[in-house]
Amino acid sequence: MILRSMAWTSMSILSLSGVTATSSPCTKETFSSLNLSNIDILSLNVTAAHNFATSATLSSGTTSAPVGQMPTTVDICIVSLQYTHPGQNDIVNTYIGLPLDANSWNSRFLMDGGGGWVAGGLDEIIAPVSAGYSSSSTDGGHNSTASTADWGFVSEGNTNWPALWDFSSVALGEAAVLGKLATEIYFGSLPKYSYWNGCSTGGRQGHMMAQRFPTYFDGIVGGSPAINWDKFQLAEFWPAFLAQLLDTQPPACVLDAFTDAAIEACDLLDGVKDGIISLPGQCHYEASSIVGQTVNCSDPDGQITITDKMAELVQGMWDGPISLEDQFECISADWARIFLARNSSFSVQGLTRQDFDDLYRESVDQYASIIGTRNLDLTGFKIAGGKMISWHGMQDELIPTNGTVDYYSRVMDLDPSVTDYYRFFLAPGVAHCEGGNGFDPNDYVFETLRAWVENSTVPDTLEATAVAVAGSNSSSTRTAYLCPYPKIFTYVGGDPNDASSFSCA
Repeated sequence: MILRSMAWTSMSILSLSGVTATSSPCTKETFSSLNLSNIDILSLNVTAAHNFATSATLSSGTTSAPVGQMPTTVDICIVSLQYTHPGQNDIVNTYIGLPLDANSWNSRFLMDGGGGWVAGGLDEIIAPVSAGYSSSSTDGGHNSTASTADWGFVSEGNTNWPALWDFSSVALGEAAVLGKLATEIYFGSLPKYSYWNGCSTGGRQGHMMAQRFPTYFDGIVGGSPAINWDKFQLAEFWPAFLAQLLDTQPPACVLDAFTDAAIEACDLLDGVKDGIISLPGQCHYEASSIVGQTVNCSDPDGQITITDKMAELVQGMWDGPISLEDQFECISADWARIFLARNSSFSVQGLTRQDFDDLYRESVDQYASIIGTRNLDLTGFKIAGGKMISWHGMQDELIPTNGTVDYYSRVMDLDPSVTDYYRFFLAPGVAHCEGGNGFDPNDYVFETLRAWVENSTVPDTLEATAVAVAGSNSSSTRTAYLCPYPKIFTYVGGDPNDASSFSCA
């Protein structure tokens, strides 16, 4: 167990005494002492909810359920806090969920991650509690339905720095501490194990926890992480910028034709024709190969001939943003509009290559330390005994897979023993956090992490499922075992729907 400390070390004695967990009343009075030394609580509300309806789907930042299927209802004690950091004029909402009955608590704490500009919220505590965990989440200092401009500015042209700090790290760390404080108050003991489970923004948040708050979690799942935030954003700005620069906007049917041609050219590089490019590093297909061909489209209706400009656009999208000095870079329209141009009317129209490069440099210079989340030094997490599993779909349409590959490679260079506490898996054919025809590990990754943390079962592979190869007599899905980077998921022969036909090379 990792000991945590932040304005609550005096309470940790209970966790070491072997006291059997029992629950206090789910009332405001029970949690009247819940506080941190650096905040002013504006409101505290506590609700004992019986048969609270759970969401039909998991949160935007979490695609793997903690255990099994989520029930339709849960008995939950909900603690809602609203607070501010004195002098910063911010408002943060934090939500804590506790199994109403102590017999339903598994002595563990779990936080689910957010997605996009959403740090978290009330919904993110429901799935963990329904699986027996205590949990907490935060809105990160802004309403999840608010536009970025509503909270990103203190006034037009002036960045709301406290709100950005809250979203990037501060409110998240506080939510973890408050959640475990409330757990101890309610059950009389700290969690035996604490976990983070997230993807996309949730994956970035998980990596941030390991980097900035290395003692807070025993285990972290950080899937498809939105690290390098200052270099890219969720809605990729580069395709829109390149389209206006080249003055071409091919319809979706044309873009699909380029994708289909690339898959046709490179699918068999791994020896299996399954609609998945498993070895993109060996795929040297050029978009210009189908210039002059025609595509039958229904929207717009008719035949469209592929032009040089269309091919240049698609090749540029595949290659990613490259500066005038041939350096890779990436930002998004919303990020550029609010946090770089600081102009709510900012538009990509008329932007030059030099303008794009200047925005990129400003993004890195001003925001890398706040939200970049790419600190290579995980010594604190390692010493604390934490374990982290990251994975990334190789068909991710939102967050470049190679950004995670680059980060993990540099961590490996810094610490050759990184695989003792942090492992990274590439998932061929999987889109952003889920979807696609590829090998999706979502049903297995969290329990794999738990086994590593609690039983020292080292994840030499990561189980995943994919759509079965067409024409097979087997079921509609196939199972395989993903490989820890830098090993490569390799077909060695036999039935492609049989896990034994693949190995790690």
